[in-house]
Amino acid sequence: MNILHKLGLGTSTSRKTNMDPSPIAQGPDTDTPAPGNQFAQFAAGCFWSVELAYQRVLGVTHTEVGYSQGITHNPSYEDACSGTSNHVEVVRVQYDPKECSFESLLELFWSKHDPTTLNRQGNDVGSQYRSGIYFYNPEQEKLARESLERHQQQVDRKIVTEILPAKKFYRAEEHNQQYLSKGGRFGLKQSTAKGCKDPIRCYG
Repeated sequence: MNILHKLGLGTSTSRKTNMDPSPIAQGPDTDTPAPGNQFAQFAAGCFWSVELAYQRVLGVTHTEVGYSQGITHNPSYEDACSGTSNHVEVVRVQYDPKECSFESLLELFWSKHDPTTLNRQGNDVGSQYRSGIYFYNPEQEKLARESLERHQQQVDRKIVTEILPAKKFYRAEEHNQQYLSKGGRFGLKQSTAKGCKDPIRCYG
């Protein structure tokens, strides 16, 4: 993300707003995954690095970054960063459950961020960086809550990850899609090869 957002400047962490909620934004994600596939949504800070982590998972067939859980229709990146629309940066993962379990996606989620920091990951500060798992069916909800309980036993501080129904997914701007695999602003492409263990470098 840009340097101001990295430093937490110009970004409010308040989730209060005077905007009228849009029924579309507050509604469910009605998009349809490819035949035989399922969707999952994860929020774990800056969506660039989270997306690359999921791109590398065997059984993940497609990823997109975007905004969800907010109150306004068709939000922009600036809207999400303003702290007034309540949108969170999410990665929508499409996966083949025959090759990739939802449980394995959850394990990756916990490993890639600190779920005990409210509205913050490192220098990225704001409600758009909050931790969240957004489920598409009761089975995903059940597995997510059980996973949280297990992970809570492994950490000293309280986990603040929200677990909520997946809402309308707004695809982010094209330049944000697969940002790190395309090279970011320095043009240094990072591998999306399945099973790749290379360190992920997040730069904006």
